[in-house]
Amino acid sequence: MSKRCFLFLQGVSSPFFARLADQLKADGHSVYKLNFNVGDCVYWGGRDNWKYYDSLDDIKGFLDEKYRQFGITDQVLFGDRRPVHRTAVNHAEVYGIRTHVFEEGYFRPYWITLEREGVNGHSLLPRDPDWFSKVGKGLPDYGNGDTFLSSFRLRAFYDVAYHLTGVFNPIVFPKYKTHAPFSAPVEYLGYMNRLPRLKFHVDKDNELIAQLQRSSDPYYVLPLQLSSDAQIRDHSRFGCMVEVIEFVMHSFALYAPQNSKLVIKNHPLDVGLVNYRKLIVKFSKCFDILGRVHYMETGHLDNLLSTAKGTVTVNSTVGSVALGFSSPTISLSDPIYNLPGLTFQGTLDNFWLEGEGPDAELFRCFRNTVIHTTQVNGGFYSAQGIELAVKNSYRMLKSDHTPLMELL
Repeated sequence: MSKRCFLFLQGVSSPFFARLADQLKADGHSVYKLNFNVGDCVYWGGRDNWKYYDSLDDIKGFLDEKYRQFGITDQVLFGDRRPVHRTAVNHAEVYGIRTHVFEEGYFRPYWITLEREGVNGHSLLPRDPDWFSKVGKGLPDYGNGDTFLSSFRLRAFYDVAYHLTGVFNPIVFPKYKTHAPFSAPVEYLGYMNRLPRLKFHVDKDNELIAQLQRSSDPYYVLPLQLSSDAQIRDHSRFGCMVEVIEFVMHSFALYAPQNSKLVIKNHPLDVGLVNYRKLIVKFSKCFDILGRVHYMETGHLDNLLSTAKGTVTVNSTVGSVALGFSSPTISLSDPIYNLPGLTFQGTLDNFWLEGEGPDAELFRCFRNTVIHTTQVNGGFYSAQGIELAVKNSYRMLKSDHTPLMELL
């Protein structure tokens, strides 16, 4: 295999990119990093890098120079919709440069995503259920992959360490602007306020699930996503989760069976800046459905989904989990699993009465194909997860053809 020249852009807040770069260099490839802020510099250490100090409006010319001067063949990044990445993703194609995009896994917690050119709404995966059925029949059942321990405290430590260095950004990188809608101090204050209180909700929320499962009344689940997530900001028609809640509750009030319940479960990483419980009570009064809508801060999601009458999601990976439980599922956007035979293809108003479970064989083929073509067994944060992710993603990075290209 000919040696290549890799340009790394922004990654996750962990040592993962640095470890992956070390593996590539050990095999004789050239590796450079473009740092946009102090946190990028800290996690990259003393490895070869360039620093970008100017406005993103001027980054195309900077990339032109580096692409040509160093013969960049591949670029590696996390999240194709970050402002610092959008120009790079589009511009690399002009030079025939391969773009490798990492993202959180489509099937978690033991898989991460690695695709060429784009992920989620920009994934190159076909949107044809017949293709998945045909291809998936010849693939093995992947299961959950090799498992590993993953500590939330360690992930939080990496994130805090990355953002604490941001206090120096106005001095070192004065033109840098974060892609996050909230500053790190605001998010951390929200976490510090919310997290200690979660333990007081666990027993109550699990008892609610038990009550719902003992009752003969059907219930639907709306798992919340993060309003700051690119899945909401860039890949949906909603501006935030408050809009989603209002939209779904209004439809539920008008068209769902009168004896049915709606369970709205918060995202485990929500920073607590929005009082969803108060908003849900407000909308319940407005739509005259008090007592029919329940809100959960915690609770075992798998238990909740396993007996639900249906699942409503924008484009969360929880949709894939729901399909795995044969739960009738509707997506309010267009994630990769939004396929005829898997999700309900009609309107939300019709879903409450007409939703049907997925074709189990199609879902099996879909899951195995997605894992085979886009998923890497490993994680971004724990030592064992990073070791697995480096080993498995390295094989995909050095290959001229991706597993997806070989199947198309």
